Amino acid sequence: MTRHDTATGDPTPAALESTTATELAPRRADSSRVEIFQMLGWRWDITAAKQITQGRVPEGRIATEWWAGMLNLIVIDPEHAAVVDLSQPLIVATVPTGGMLIIDGWHRLCKALTIGVEELSAVVLTAKEERACRICGGEEPAEEDLADIENLDEDAEENMVEGDEENLVGSA
Repeated sequence: MTRHDTATGDPTPAALESTTATELAPRRADSSRVEIFQMLGWRWDITAAKQITQGRVPEGRIATEWWAGMLNLIVIDPEHAAVVDLSQPLIVATVPTGGMLIIDGWHRLCKALTIGVEELSAVVLTAKEERACRICGGEEPAEEDLADIENLDEDAEENMVEGDEENLVGSA
């Protein structure tokens, strides 16, 4: 199995890497790197997602405990997790296969779980925004399926705004 060094220098099996992968990120004209998040065969441009959601008021909150098991799939740098700002909302995408996925904020989730924070604010990308940020993975939805995906977006936003525990993102 191929190994790569994590941000802390610890070797990590490449097969388990589902993290923000700067080594996969293309360089921009200004020499900065694009921030990328990869989960299995899916990859998103987090730099673009942050630009899209900049200044947006979070639509709701996620229950941190519900997502705790997913941290086993993500490479977390504990030093970075210790210093992240929990006031920054997570970015959540509605993926075409149905369901929601945190695409930005795993270190914040880790810190929240570590210090006992039960909920974090979240911004949800619409289907069009998610597709604009997606680099690869999934199929392009057929025109007739776009309306169904947009309805999923609306349902997710309604559930998040209600704020009761049963309707938090990720609890469905």
